[in-house]
Amino acid sequence: MTREALLAAFEPLVAAAVSTDLSAPDAAERVAAALSADAHEALVDGLRAAHAEGWLTPKRSPEGIGFGRLLKPAESAHGASIDVVDMRDVAGAPHTHPNGEVSLCVPLTRAPTFEGRAEGIVVMPPGSRHVPETRGGRMLIAYLLPGGAMTWG
Repeated sequence: MTREALLAAFEPLVAAAVSTDLSAPDAAERVAAALSADAHEALVDGLRAAHAEGWLTPKRSPEGIGFGRLLKPAESAHGASIDVVDMRDVAGAPHTHPNGEVSLCVPLTRAPTFEGRAEGIVVMPPGSRHVPETRGGRMLIAYLLPGGAMTWG
């Protein structure tokens, strides 16, 4: 899996995310519904392949979270950034999403949850704050940040 091929697989998710009001209570369902089953499968398969090749999340935090940046905020992604974390039964650093966040959660081992939710799309609305947490296994979380906006601490 090449970086370019994985970014191409992200295009349908990015298009769905930027065309959805992330403050709407059903935003996650709207983003998920906008993705075809084939586009969803291609993206999940691409993420798993890139992870297995070892280049997707090359950096490690003190908590043991693997992370990597696929794309800085870019015009090709309608101004969004794309990052991926590899989390296993851990809480990350607290942060705020000024413009919201759209995450695609991909289980790697057992039956993990992210923020208490199983695999699939998770949307954090604009202005939301949380401490990201996975439980019950290992999960890749690919997240899009409109405008690349995130405030730490």
